[in-house]
Amino acid sequence: MSAAEDPLVGRTAVVTGASRGIGRAIAERLAEGGARVFGLGRSEASLRDLAKQTGAEPVVVDLSDDVALWDALDRLTEELRGPPDVLVNGAGVFGMGPVAEETVRHLDLELALNLRAPFLVVRALLPAMLERGSGLIVNVGSVAGRRAFPGNGAYSASKFGLRGFHEVLLEELRGTGVRATLLEPAATDTPIWDPLDPDENPLVPSRADMLLAADVADAALFVATRPEHVRIPLLQIERS
Repeated sequence: MSAAEDPLVGRTAVVTGASRGIGRAIAERLAEGGARVFGLGRSEASLRDLAKQTGAEPVVVDLSDDVALWDALDRLTEELRGPPDVLVNGAGVFGMGPVAEETVRHLDLELALNLRAPFLVVRALLPAMLERGSGLIVNVGSVAGRRAFPGNGAYSASKFGLRGFHEVLLEELRGTGVRATLLEPAATDTPIWDPLDPDENPLVPSRADMLLAADVADAALFVATRPEHVRIPLLQIERS
C-alpha cells in the first residue's frame, strides 16, 4: 500500500485507555494507519480482543498504580529502544453528581485517571522524546474542560486541570521538536454513559446527539499524520 493509505507505517504509538471507548477507537484508527500500537488498559480480555482485531499489542496495567504504570512504560521504551512516536492519553473516567453530594472518593478517582495518569505517562516518556527531538503527545480532554455543566464538579476539576497541564506543556515544548495536541470532544457515545441512561435522562444529551468515538479517533489520526512542522495545540470537536 502507498504512504497515503498507510501514513503511519514505521511509527509507534502508545495509547492509554485502549480497552474501550475513545481510547480503543483511537488505537484502532492508528493501527489502521499502519502504526505499531501498544494499547494500555486494565481489561486483559478487551485488550486481547483489540490485538486480535488490529494487531495492537496489549499492555495490561492499572493506570492508577504509579509503580506498575511506570514499570510498564519503562519496559516499553526498552523494547522500542526509545520513546514512541505518538503518545495518546485516552484513558478516563466520568460520573455526575451535584457538588453538595459529591464524595471525596469520587473526586480522587476522577483526578487519578483524568489528570494524574496523563501527567505520569508524559513524565515517563517526555525526557526521551526531548532527547530525540521529536514526538507527538495527544491529550484527550473534554468540552467540560472549558465549559461548566451542572453535576460535573469532579469531572470538570480533572479536565480543567488537564487543560492547564497541557497549556504549560505547550509552552515548554516550543522549539524542541516535540508537539502536543489537546482534543476536546463534546459528549461522545461510549459505554462511559451507560450508568446514566442518556436516552432517558433529561440532564444529559441523548445518544443521537452525541459524537461517535470514531469521530474523535479520526481527529487523532488527522493530528498524528500532519507534517512535523505543523503544530495543532487544540482541536475542539462538536456534533453539527
